Amino acid sequence: MSDEQNWAQRDPDGRPLPTGSLGAKEKRGRKKCHKRTGWRRAVPTWRTVLGTVLGIALLLIGGLIAGYQIVDIPPANASATAQSNIYLYKDGTVIARDGEVNRENVRLNRAPLTVQHAVLAAEDRGFHSEPAVDIKAMIRGAWNTLTGKGKQSGSTITQQYVKNYYLGQEQTVVRKTKEFFIAVKLNREESKDQILEGYLNTSYFGRNAYGIQAAAQAYYGKHVEALTTAEGAYLASLLNAPSVYDVVAHPENKANALARWNYVLDGMVKEEWLTAAERATTRFPVPGEAKPSTGLSGQRGYLVQAAEDYLTSNKIIDENTLATGGYRITTTLDKKKQEALVDAVENNVMSKTSNTRMIDRNVRVGGASIDPGTGKVVAMYGGVDYTKQYVNNATRRDYQVGSTFKPFVFTSAVANDSTTQDGQTITPNTVYDGTNMRMVEGSDGPTGYAPANEDDVDYGDITVRTATDRSVNAAYAQMAEDVGPGKVKDTAIGLGIPENTPDLTASPSIALGPATASVLDMTEAYATLANHGRHGTYTLVAKVTKDGENITLPVRDTEQAVSRTAADTTTSILQTVVEEGTGTAAQAANRPAAGKTGTAEDDRAAWFAGYTPDLATVVAVMGQDPDTGTQTPLYGALGLPRMNGGGPPAATWADYTTAALANAEPQEFDLELQEGADEPAPPTEEEPEPEPEETEETEDTPSETPSGAPTPPTAPSPSSHAPTQDGTDGGTNTGGTDTGGTGDTGGTGDTGGIGDTGDTPETEEAPGDTGGFFEGAGGARPQDQ
Repeated sequence: MSDEQNWAQRDPDGRPLPTGSLGAKEKRGRKKCHKRTGWRRAVPTWRTVLGTVLGIALLLIGGLIAGYQIVDIPPANASATAQSNIYLYKDGTVIARDGEVNRENVRLNRAPLTVQHAVLAAEDRGFHSEPAVDIKAMIRGAWNTLTGKGKQSGSTITQQYVKNYYLGQEQTVVRKTKEFFIAVKLNREESKDQILEGYLNTSYFGRNAYGIQAAAQAYYGKHVEALTTAEGAYLASLLNAPSVYDVVAHPENKANALARWNYVLDGMVKEEWLTAAERATTRFPVPGEAKPSTGLSGQRGYLVQAAEDYLTSNKIIDENTLATGGYRITTTLDKKKQEALVDAVENNVMSKTSNTRMIDRNVRVGGASIDPGTGKVVAMYGGVDYTKQYVNNATRRDYQVGSTFKPFVFTSAVANDSTTQDGQTITPNTVYDGTNMRMVEGSDGPTGYAPANEDDVDYGDITVRTATDRSVNAAYAQMAEDVGPGKVKDTAIGLGIPENTPDLTASPSIALGPATASVLDMTEAYATLANHGRHGTYTLVAKVTKDGENITLPVRDTEQAVSRTAADTTTSILQTVVEEGTGTAAQAANRPAAGKTGTAEDDRAAWFAGYTPDLATVVAVMGQDPDTGTQTPLYGALGLPRMNGGGPPAATWADYTTAALANAEPQEFDLELQEGADEPAPPTEEEPEPEPEETEETEDTPSETPSGAPTPPTAPSPSSHAPTQDGTDGGTNTGGTDTGGTGDTGGTGDTGGIGDTGDTPETEEAPGDTGGFFEGAGGARPQDQ
């Protein structure tokens, strides 16, 4: 027998184990371990996965425990004694300081329960029943921020209070981490009522108001105890976007503010804090005028407001962070040009007002000036005094631009190689039928839209150049149809008109200027024409620093919005407007210039938009009742029968341009024209001659009313139609229907850019009203008939 055969298993004492013992069975039953091959080698085993998950969980738990132990509740941050922001001209001269923080802390029981519930409905409906930190909301907010859906905090009221009172507004991981732990600790150490009280006292509501008491005073001139449910809901709405939702400072944003207000009230009903019956009788509470600091008097407040809007709208600094102060903001504004614009407005408009003429109380002026080459805003006129007229007339978007929009139609025609209905290329010499109330013809026949010319004048066959000089509505409405209203709208947006401009509607009436772009918007668009069709968004802030550190500003990109040929050919016909059309008053600048006059419906605003090769400027004179905010006609203002774009606005433009460019040599336009643009025009039918002193007394049409034409009323009523200037008749005396025009299917509505769907005055105090800006006063409707 071999050694292997004599071998036997033994126990630990050395004795042989019996055959069939457990050890032998284990040896015989042991399976051979196979190595993982192929793709299985890349897949972790369940042991590995479980170990990793447990490891991460332990790390997170450890991190949370460590963070909770390490992060203490700090003392209040510096916002309680926030610094002022300093605003400077481009040369470093101080424009203004934005004042001290306005705050008055109050006990929670001073705020009505409905006001408390409104805030909870707006910001954190589960505040009383849910934890201090909403993990799901934080993850969702972080994801939306990372994926480009906008910065979303996902914060509870407790977290917002921590941010407001203990930390700051910076969007950093460190700040968010601290916020998390402090909120958890605070929720254990303070009651929900204490946290809500702190939140109400530290939140920013706009108008430099911190806390619910300061907000009640700033918006409604009352103590917090006297706030109604409607007023509380509006103040709660402001927490989402404080200054943007201020419907007095930004009337064009009323639609968004109203939607947020409705959201708050609907939330109160959903949470059973308000009955459906009470909700149905709640009316939007229009806040009162702001009472700015005297340190922002004159133009200073308007300039500060515009700079703040620029910083926040371009997401350079969010509003809450900016409100904490300490920033040094250098603007692009040129002090000498700014002073020149103020002087020009004073000399040509404000000095001509009289206390004996009631209509002169309604005169408002807005102005803006941009360097076409750089896009820098060099001057701005917002109103007579920021402490007296809070709304910035240079940036508001609630007045029709009238015929200053017509050049965009022609620009679009050239840019798109458009032709007339019979196939002729549209050039300055193309002939159109300028017959009053001529039906606009489309490719499928009559469109049903027949706009009236100013004072119902018939022009017969007329060239595009002459139609521009005299602002002939019939010709330009047909041109808009020939080009395609959608293309006209796209061109205007490309030049610089915001896409969301109220009443920028793709229909033939777009040519007549029912859109309510701001003075600054129009200046940017005309600067693009002056810059040979190359567009870049305007720049108002050149540098921002805090504690010596520079804040990153966006790089200004430019693009060729329209071809140089299209822009330059438009410039050529606008030169004719200044040389022999309705804008001859601009010749007083004594340098080559191009421009266009325009008037809103019922003479509620008169415009002059013009440019030299090195400066684009727009001036508008507007009518607004100082008591009700309603837009009013300007018949008789400044002692003139009618307010024309070729009158005070053009004179102001010339006066300012002369002073602003006093040290610059006059430059000639360097134009590359469309083929055939400078060829002799074909013979046309005899055109009506303008009445004497047309360019001195009127804007686009003869000052003396033609035989048979209506006489301008001194006080037009909603049921009557006063003759209007410059082609804003697009929705009034049209003799037809335009599915997109103003007046026929709705005016610009209220000052928020939404509203009336017809010519019937809006029902006063209607539930969920989106109409008139001032309830019960008929509203500031740009196009009441």
